[in-house]
Amino acid sequence: MSLITPAFGQIFWGGLVFLILLFLLAKLAWKPVLSAVKNREEGIRESIELAAKTKAEMETLKAQNEELLKEARIERDKMISEASETAKKMIAEAKEEGKAQQAKIVEDAQKVINAEKAAAISELKTQVASLSLEIAEKVIKGELASDDKQKALAEQIANDISLN
Repeated sequence: MSLITPAFGQIFWGGLVFLILLFLLAKLAWKPVLSAVKNREEGIRESIELAAKTKAEMETLKAQNEELLKEARIERDKMISEASETAKKMIAEAKEEGKAQQAKIVEDAQKVINAEKAAAISELKTQVASLSLEIAEKVIKGELASDDKQKALAEQIANDISLN
């Protein structure tokens, strides 16, 4: 039982050492430990506030970035639509120019065809007139082969001239 219950001297000396240690700690170590804890607490509080400010700034920057991205997308879409419209206009102008050139080519071809046609008709008329004269010449030569026929024709012409 002596192991479980301490003697009076041990209690006295243990209590005295405890009180001295408590006094020394209160005078020498307690204030520096409390100030270190207080400084550490203040540092942690400032870090938390800085983290909160940083988080708020990050949210603001994120919102600004999203707004910039949105504006950039709008600008991109606008540029794409303008480019598409310009391309459509260029294609339409090219088609119109092609149609105009096609119409001019057709018109020029019509003029050439008409000129060729007129030249062919004129040549045909000349050939028909030439053939008609040749046929008339041959008919008249056949009719006027004899002297009697020539005299009768001359008298008839003279009578026609006199009557007119």
